[in-house]
Amino acid sequence: MKKTILVAATIFGFTAVILGALGAHALKAHLGADQLNSFETGVKYQMYHAITLLVLGLWYKADIKFLNMAGWCMIIGTVFFSFSIYLLSTRSITGLEGINFLGPVTPIGGMLIITGWLLLLIMFLKNKLV
Repeated sequence: MKKTILVAATIFGFTAVILGALGAHALKAHLGADQLNSFETGVKYQMYHAITLLVLGLWYKADIKFLNMAGWCMIIGTVFFSFSIYLLSTRSITGLEGINFLGPVTPIGGMLIITGWLLLLIMFLKNKLV
């Protein structure tokens, strides 16, 4: 699981930088202010969780149930949250206007991310690490 967390962290990190640059330069001329702001929100959350997963992966010492579940929740949640925002905010230029299932994917991703953080809290409290 350590390798999975670290690989996800690095993929999230480098793609967040690429997508951030894309939003700041290439998409600026094609998206409205609200769409661009949404896109940037996806990039921020992706980078926040890339850093979080990197720390978790480097800190990872053993097969801890709550850490494994938290890692998976954050990985899947970040994909659902950030990537659905990317697709929703660029619908006008990607031709995905008719795709309606993406709307509910974003809050599902957010709930998974929140669950990941709660699992970390439980792990810290259970193992008396705080």
